Amino acid sequence: MTDKNNKIPFDEDNYTHNINRNNERKLDRRGFMKTLVGAAGVFAVSSLPWGAVAAKELIGLGDKKYPKQKIVDVKSISIGDAVDFHFPGEHDSAILIRLSEEKYVAYQNACTHLRCPVFWQKEEGDLLCPCHHGKFDVETGAPTAGPPRRPLPEIYVKVENGTVYAVGVKRYEA
Repeated sequence: MTDKNNKIPFDEDNYTHNINRNNERKLDRRGFMKTLVGAAGVFAVSSLPWGAVAAKELIGLGDKKYPKQKIVDVKSISIGDAVDFHFPGEHDSAILIRLSEEKYVAYQNACTHLRCPVFWQKEEGDLLCPCHHGKFDVETGAPTAGPPRRPLPEIYVKVENGTVYAVGVKRYEA
């Protein structure tokens, strides 16, 4: 005698009884990969306009003209002293150092390793990054010690009528 409650509600030979065949997963592996590749393609194509804008900006950097900006009066800075200023923008920290009667050098004041501020050490004659003990040659801005591998970006300066002006930024090729 078989009880109505003990009856198996599916064919015993059907091993996929736990899946309703009409409502199987809509996305199999192949469908997932197609969706993934399609999404990657959409993202790649959507980034092209931004890449074109960035390339246009980078191409124009070599020809970019900066407004002449006063840094300091010559009589206000002694030989061996340094002056902090901002150039080319108000958030771009820079440092000017007077090396001799006629020679001035200026660099952007951010270490090329991790953008820590760089300080002038008059006694040692070096530009020092205290974060990782990086040192830069004051004459060229080239790294002489520590982890920095690239020179400090140089700022072109000009002396006119007893005043030192920042007039441009030197671009380095990668």
